[in-house]
Amino acid sequence: MTDTPFHTLNPDKVIDAVESLGYLSDLRVFPLNSYENRVYQFGLEDGEPIIAKFYRPARWSDEQILEEHEFSRALADLEIPIVAPLERDGKTLFEFDDFRFALYPRRGGHAPELTDLDTLYRLGQQLGRLHELGKAQPFSHRPSLNLQTFGIDSRDFLLAEDFIPGSLTEAYATLSQHLIEAMEPILAATPFETIRLHGDCHPGNILLRPDSLYLVDLDDARNGPAVQDIWMLLSGERPQKQQQLGEIIAGYEEFCEFDNRELALVETLRTLRLMHYAAWLARRWQDPAFPMAFPWFNTERYWAEHILELREQLAALSEPPLEIL
Repeated sequence: MTDTPFHTLNPDKVIDAVESLGYLSDLRVFPLNSYENRVYQFGLEDGEPIIAKFYRPARWSDEQILEEHEFSRALADLEIPIVAPLERDGKTLFEFDDFRFALYPRRGGHAPELTDLDTLYRLGQQLGRLHELGKAQPFSHRPSLNLQTFGIDSRDFLLAEDFIPGSLTEAYATLSQHLIEAMEPILAATPFETIRLHGDCHPGNILLRPDSLYLVDLDDARNGPAVQDIWMLLSGERPQKQQQLGEIIAGYEEFCEFDNRELALVETLRTLRLMHYAAWLARRWQDPAFPMAFPWFNTERYWAEHILELREQLAALSEPPLEIL
């Protein structure tokens, strides 16, 4: 698989790729909001539009993509609201001109209001069902969320590639090392079961529809602690977060037991996400779509604010964990 740049992927090539599977385009191809991959709504002559997702070259292996597809389809088979890839001639992963792609049914909807406690309860139910299947076996090919991949590797990349302004490099290097040293004993002291996760369960990956709440985009699915799919649904001050958490866990435990000890990991996981996100932007900076979409990144102001946010996380790591009331 060559590292084919996305700039060669134009509407004509998208049409050729999808039509190579026997679909007939009505020539309406619209790019959708996606940066890691390229995603298009593809109009059909004889039916509802479908979604074509073209994978970023060299990011996932075929085995890793197929493992995510198998998990998605197993969830769908259990009637868990998930947008799983379409199958064509017994396959879900296809290739055209060195691009790998998958097709999905189109699902409309909007992001849910996460201050609504009933919505949080329903989300808890969906995550409980997802994790009950996720516990059956871990991913064999997909990575795990851990200190090395999200924290240490992110720090090392940013420092090695000179992304941080010289005036802030020492501050970042020292602070990030202190964070790693603070997170290591927390992870070591907190027991948790490593299970298959959604991996990126934020409001943008949840679709509220009249019939259900759909979890979408398992592209970041990986192994890790269950609480990773829960903490990003919480917002506000500590009392609000604890109330929200109570609703999520009440729904969750209708289908899957939650180990309350994992709540000690919430601020560690938040810190790792912040570090990983900054490194993700840096790793993708040569993709022309990223400077256009994130013009504020890689400025001195961005790094100063990022360091301030990490300082706040260093303090948060020593605070008592949230409780389920």
